[in-house]
Amino acid sequence: MSEPTALRFGYGTNGMHSHRLEDALGVLDDLGYDGVALTLDHLHLDPFAAELPARVGDVRRRLDSLGLAVVVETGARYLLDPLRKHHPTLLHDPAAARRRVDYLHRAVEVAADLGAEAVSFWSGALPSGVDAGTAWDRLADGVGQVLDLAERREVVCALEPEPGHFVDTLDGVLELRERLGDPSLLRVTLDLGHVVCNEPRPMTETIRRAGHLLANVQVDDMVAGVHEHLELGTGEVDFIAALAALREVGYTGLASLELPRQSHAAPQVARDSLAFLRAAETPPVAVPPATTPATTPATTPATAAERPRRAAGEVIVR
Repeated sequence: MSEPTALRFGYGTNGMHSHRLEDALGVLDDLGYDGVALTLDHLHLDPFAAELPARVGDVRRRLDSLGLAVVVETGARYLLDPLRKHHPTLLHDPAAARRRVDYLHRAVEVAADLGAEAVSFWSGALPSGVDAGTAWDRLADGVGQVLDLAERREVVCALEPEPGHFVDTLDGVLELRERLGDPSLLRVTLDLGHVVCNEPRPMTETIRRAGHLLANVQVDDMVAGVHEHLELGTGEVDFIAALAALREVGYTGLASLELPRQSHAAPQVARDSLAFLRAAETPPVAVPPATTPATTPATTPATAAERPRRAAGEVIVR
C-alpha cells in the first residue's frame, strides 16, 4: 500500500483584507503555502468590475509565476447588498435569487479563467416565511443553473455546509446531490471547524463520509455549538486526526485557512498556522515525560480528548 501524499495548504484572502492581492500572494508564497482561497469581493477581485477580464489575466499570471494553486470562494458579505449580509441567497424569491446565480456564474467564469480547482459556495439561511419544501426546490433550481455553466466551463462546484444555513451539515449536501441526480461536478467543501461546531458525527467519520466528494477544505479551529472561526490550537478541533483522515481518503485538494477576523495580523497568523499544520501532519514520536521539551500549541497540537468540550446545544452564530 502506497504512503498517502502530503497535504497542500492554502490561506484565505478573506483573512488578508489589509493587503493588496498581489502582496498577499507574495506573502503566502514566501511563507511556503501551496495555494490560496480567493474570495471574489470588492477588495481583491471584484467580479462586477468593468475591467474584470484584464484583472483576472493579471491575477492568473501572478499565480502562475508563484506556482500557487487557487480555489474561488464566494462568501463576500455585502457584495450584493450593502445593508444585508449575504443577501440575497439561492433561497430567496426567484427575482432576488437571480442576483446570487449571476454572482455564482461570474465565479465559475473567473475560476475557469484562473484554472481554479473549485468554486465554493453555500445555500444561505432559510428566509422568513419560506418552508423547507420550497427551499429545497429553490436551492435545486439555483444550483442547477450554476452547474449548467460549470459543465460547459469544466469547473468543479463545491457546496459548503454552513452553521445557521439551510444546508448546515454534510448530510444536507448529500441530499441535494441526490435530488439533482448526483451530478459529478457538484462536490463538497468541508470546514474542519464546522465539523466540531455542529456536524452530528465525529471528525474522522465525517471526512470518511465525504470521501471522494471532497473538493475543498477550509481550516480553522472552533468549539462545539459556537460558529466562530478561531486560530489553530485555541478550540476543540483534533487536527492530528483530521489531517490523517484527509490523507486516508486520498484528498489532494487545497486545505486553506479560513480566518476572516485576523487581517490585522495576517502575516504572523499565516506563519504560525502553517507551522501548526505541518506539525499536526507529522506528529512527534512520544517520549518519556521527563525528557519531553516544553512546547507551545503552535508546534504540538493537542487532541480533542485533551480539551474540555462544551455541552451539545444550539449553535451560536457569531
